[in-house]
Amino acid sequence: MSVKSHVKKDDTVIIITGKDKGKTGKVLRVFSQEGKVIVERINMIKRHTRPNPQNPQGGIVEKEAPLPVCKVVLVCPRCKKPTRVGKKILESSRLRICKKCGETIS
Repeated sequence: MSVKSHVKKDDTVIIITGKDKGKTGKVLRVFSQEGKVIVERINMIKRHTRPNPQNPQGGIVEKEAPLPVCKVVLVCPRCKKPTRVGKKILESSRLRICKKCGETIS
């Protein structure tokens, strides 16, 4: 079952709970089936990897782990504040709008 998400790839978001609370970053990937997102340089984990063709040395690799989508809030590009997302329907397209300033979000 997929979860309807209020964020998309390349959106800027702020973390609202947990150890990374208050940090901002860009959404790298959205997993709609699990209801999770990967945010750039947030929720970093370390993985021990074996040598392989991409990483012939092996060793400890740091990477981003998925976060639940309910723990992030979109940051409006115009007013630079965390905001909820509204929908606006124009002729044949649906736009996302900032609930605080009314600006459209790409």
